[in-house]
Amino acid sequence: MKVELFVSKDLEEPYAKIYTDVLTDNIQKAMALLEDNENVRENEERINENNSILAVKKGQNIVLLDFEDIFMIRVEDKQTKVFTEDMDYLVKKPLYQIEENLDSNFVRVSKSTIVNLRKIKRVAPSLKGMMFIELKNGLKDNISRKYLHDFKNALNL
Repeated sequence: MKVELFVSKDLEEPYAKIYTDVLTDNIQKAMALLEDNENVRENEERINENNSILAVKKGQNIVLLDFEDIFMIRVEDKQTKVFTEDMDYLVKKPLYQIEENLDSNFVRVSKSTIVNLRKIKRVAPSLKGMMFIELKNGLKDNISRKYLHDFKNALNL
């Protein structure tokens, strides 16, 4: 999806036009979010308050992901990637900025990884006091000792 932004002081109120050949669920969500508010700034605040949607990129397309669809967010090769059940997406924000807007179902397990607690398949001991985590979609990572206490607290252990 190609996105263009025009800023003009001549406008009385912001408006958006969306051109598409197929009306997808994500486009309908975007339209609903834009129509629900008087301006884009209020819309961004509402998204952050609700903690329910994350805008990500796949190629030229912008996709709005529900938090419940996110399995893991991880920094790889200096890029922040968001993993769902069978796809991965890019997001331009650094991990700490994304973490600020996530709900309590997400917990940081290492310097470079945040996981959705609802998507965990198993947790097992690993090397040197670390724990190993496997998600329901097959993704694996280590829980570092630094974040192990917070992880256990998030699981009420």
